[in-house]
Amino acid sequence: MKLTVIIVSYNVSHFLEQCLKSVIRASHTLSVDIIVVDNSSEDDSVSRIRNRFPEVKLIVNQDNKGFSKANNQAILQSDSEYILLLNPDTVLEETTLIRTLGFMETHPDAGGLGIKMIDGQGYYLPESKRGLPTPWASFCKMSNLSQLFPRSAFFNRYHAGHLDENATNKVEVLAGAFMLLRRKVLDQIGLLDEDFFMYGEDIDLSFRITKAGYFNYYFPEAWMIHYKGESTRKSSLNYVCLFYGAMLIFARKHFAGKNERLLSLVILPGVYFRASIAMIYSLLNSFAHSSSWSFILTSIKKILPSFLIIKQTGNHTIKQHVALIIANHTETVLIEEIIKQVSPVGVLNYDIRVNNKEAGPFYSFETLNGVDLKNEITDNIEQIQTDEIIFSAKDLSTDEIIMLMVSLKKYAIPYRIAHTDINTIIGSNYVSTLRASNEIA
Repeated sequence: MKLTVIIVSYNVSHFLEQCLKSVIRASHTLSVDIIVVDNSSEDDSVSRIRNRFPEVKLIVNQDNKGFSKANNQAILQSDSEYILLLNPDTVLEETTLIRTLGFMETHPDAGGLGIKMIDGQGYYLPESKRGLPTPWASFCKMSNLSQLFPRSAFFNRYHAGHLDENATNKVEVLAGAFMLLRRKVLDQIGLLDEDFFMYGEDIDLSFRITKAGYFNYYFPEAWMIHYKGESTRKSSLNYVCLFYGAMLIFARKHFAGKNERLLSLVILPGVYFRASIAMIYSLLNSFAHSSSWSFILTSIKKILPSFLIIKQTGNHTIKQHVALIIANHTETVLIEEIIKQVSPVGVLNYDIRVNNKEAGPFYSFETLNGVDLKNEITDNIEQIQTDEIIFSAKDLSTDEIIMLMVSLKKYAIPYRIAHTDINTIIGSNYVSTLRASNEIA
């Protein structure tokens, strides 16, 4: 077997399903095994995989074993030449696997490889390429100096800001969301360190790859969407403890003496500060959903002029919401049904504007080039106040969707991908289906 794709999943069934569909499309000409390790999800992840993806090997854990241990379970059951560790909240381009495997085949010095990642709104994710979390790099990141000097090798080493995001380069650290690994290197350096429950294991593994004499490559000729943190929100106390705790484990393991103490001195105050912010955020969020907050809002509305108050019908606020659907006529009808039956962001009155053709793709790259398609959508956006763009996964390839997301990102409009075969629309922060609407917390 050439490649084994390993996905560790926890309570993200719809994102996982979309991810698996993209992996299967990207591997249709390759010899690929797919293994999903479910870390005791409470949603319908296990039944979905069993019913819809019989070709996928499923490992079901009775408790949450963490990211490292779950990946190791799958690695030990594979015999492929290459191992891909992939997050479930990702979507691969159709050519991602062919391109990345081709690069590894022609670069025998490559122990691992990462690719260019964009978020759910088309923005480049700086963690696509990273440096080691040295005391200085960690300080710059936690103090936001890295954001003040994003292109600096001195101030933004953590995200390798001096390296062109569009150029292939050797990097110190790969992102765990997509880590393509050479199996013989893993056999030499060992599997993921199970002391890391979640976060940090990618840094540790990347460091061990370079210590063994191999290189980690950042390869931006392959892209993917990474919705980021659907299982753990970065504003949460849980994230703060897991992420910065992982940095301390890494420091104790690899930075002896003075550097370990320095990194601890940098990280610990930051942990306490960010943990405090997370707790305050959580309290404010709880207060915002409390009856006291509802009373305050009601009082404010009573003293506001009537023209400032949104019109209400019954007990629900009605808001005009414009969705631009990129689909053919048949798909548009199906997407419209999903929207009408289940609102993804609350009680909304959708004004659906569709500029489509009666037959064939909405705008096919066989008949219009990417610039023409972008211009057609731009005209719609500029003529109508558009709240979201919904792409049909059936009519557009992931390559085409990613290109459009990136080219239209200046409008800061949320993007969704519709999968009418499973009655689902997926975006960065929510999933909408005909059966349920799940706001991702």
